[in-house]
Amino acid sequence: MNVIIGREEEQEILARKLDSSSPELIAIYGRQRIGKTYLVRTYFEKEIVFEMTGIHGATLADQLKNFSLALGQAIKSPAPLAPTDSWIEAFYDLDRYLLDQLDSNKPAVIFFDEFPWIQTPRSNFLRAFDHWWNSSGTKRPNLKAVICGSAASWMIERIFNDRGGLHNRVTQRIRLLPFTLGETEAYLKHTGAALDHYQILQLYMAMGGIPYYLQHVVPGESAAQVIDRLCFTENGILKTEFKNLYESLFTNSEQHEKVIRALAKKGKGLTRQEIIDECGFTTGGGTSKILKELEESGFITAYIPFGKTVNESIFKLTDEYSLFYQKFIEGAKATGAATWLRQANTASYISWSGFSFESVCHKHALQIKKALGIEGVLTEESGWRYYPQKGSGEQGAQIDMLLDRQDRCINICEMKFATDEFVIDKKYAAELDNKVNVFRRETGTKKVLFLTMITTYGVRKNDYYTGRVLKEVVMKDLFR
Repeated sequence: MNVIIGREEEQEILARKLDSSSPELIAIYGRQRIGKTYLVRTYFEKEIVFEMTGIHGATLADQLKNFSLALGQAIKSPAPLAPTDSWIEAFYDLDRYLLDQLDSNKPAVIFFDEFPWIQTPRSNFLRAFDHWWNSSGTKRPNLKAVICGSAASWMIERIFNDRGGLHNRVTQRIRLLPFTLGETEAYLKHTGAALDHYQILQLYMAMGGIPYYLQHVVPGESAAQVIDRLCFTENGILKTEFKNLYESLFTNSEQHEKVIRALAKKGKGLTRQEIIDECGFTTGGGTSKILKELEESGFITAYIPFGKTVNESIFKLTDEYSLFYQKFIEGAKATGAATWLRQANTASYISWSGFSFESVCHKHALQIKKALGIEGVLTEESGWRYYPQKGSGEQGAQIDMLLDRQDRCINICEMKFATDEFVIDKKYAAELDNKVNVFRRETGTKKVLFLTMITTYGVRKNDYYTGRVLKEVVMKDLFR
C-alpha cells in the first residue's frame, strides 16, 4: 500500500475538496520530480475514474489518441476506442461516460496530468476543456477535476490568469514545494535509510528535498556515498539532470539557465538590474517574465531587503541541486567512488557549504521561529546590506536574515555550517559587532537587536560568545 509522507497541509486541502458538496477544479503545480502525480494518485486512489497524462512534444493526433486510450481504459473497453477528430468531441465522449456509468452519489475524480503538454498549437484543447467544465462539469456536485503541471508559468498564465472561460473557475490551487528537512527525514526512514541529521543535511544541501532524487538513496550508504553514486558515476541520475530539467520546463530555457548561472556565482544575490547586466539582457518585460517563471518553479527566491520595496528585491538561487551541479558536477574531472569525500576540505566546498546552508535556513524560517519561540509573533523575514561610498573609509555590512518582529525586536541571524561546534574568534567577533552597529546606525531602528547564531552543532562558549550571542538555533531545530 502506498503511503504519503508529509504533505499534511495539502492532504487537508484535498480532504475538504473531496468532501465538499460542490464541483471542484483543483490545479496543482510545481517543478518536475516533486511528487504531484504520486500525491494525486495515492490520495484519490479509490476516487479516480479517469486519468490522462499529456505527452511532451506530441502532435494533436497523438494527444487525441492518448485520450481515447485513457477513456477506453476507464470504461474497461475490450478494444481500443477510435480517436475523435477534435477536443470538443473528446469531451463529449468523456461526458457521456460520466453520465451513463458513474454513481452521482459518490465523489468522482478526473485527473489530467502534465496538463500544459496536452495543449498543442491550434488544437483548441484549452477552450474545449473550459467549455466542457462550464457547460457540464460544474453541474455535477460530485465531480472533482484535478489538473497538474510542471510548467508553473504556463499554469499561472493560462489557467489562473485566464481571461476566457476558466477565469476564476479554479476552486483550489496548490503549489507543491520540495520536502522540508523533517519530511526528508521521515521519507528516508520510510525507505529504510538510517541517516543522522548531519548526513541528511548534507544530502539536502546537494539535492534538496526532491522526492524523486531521495527515492534513489540506498539504505546502508553514507551521504557521501550517495552523492558519489548519483552525481559522479556514469549512470548517476543527477549527472545529466540539469539541462534536461530546465529544457522540460521552459521555452527558450537558455535564458533561464543564464540567470541560474549568474546567481550561482553570486551567493549573496543580485538585483534585477544586476541580473540584466550579468546576463546581457535588455530591460523590459522579458527579464521579469524569466524571473517570475524561475521563482514560481522554486529555483530562485526574491527577498525584499529591510526597509526597501519590492522593486528593490534581491534574487537568490535557492535550488540546492542547481547550485551543487554548477559548483561540482559540471566539468568535473574526478568521477567515481570517493569523489565527493576528496572535496571535503577544499575552498570550493567550504564556499558552497556556507551558501547552501544559508539557503536551507531561509527555507526553514518557520522552524527557526519556532525554535526562538516567536512563531506566534507577526514577523517579516528580510535581508540587508550596506555599501559605503568609495573612499569614505567606512566598512560595509551584510546581514542575510533579519526577523523583524511586531514586538519591537529584531533577530539578526548569522548562519554558519560547521562539522563541530562553531568557534567565534577575535576577527569574527569584530565582524559581528560591525554588522550590528552599522545596521543600527544606518537604519535608525529603535528596536531591540538580538544577535542570533544558526549553526549545525551550536557555538562554543568563550569570551567572544558571552554578551554577544543572545539567541541560538541548531541543526536539529530545523528538522522540527
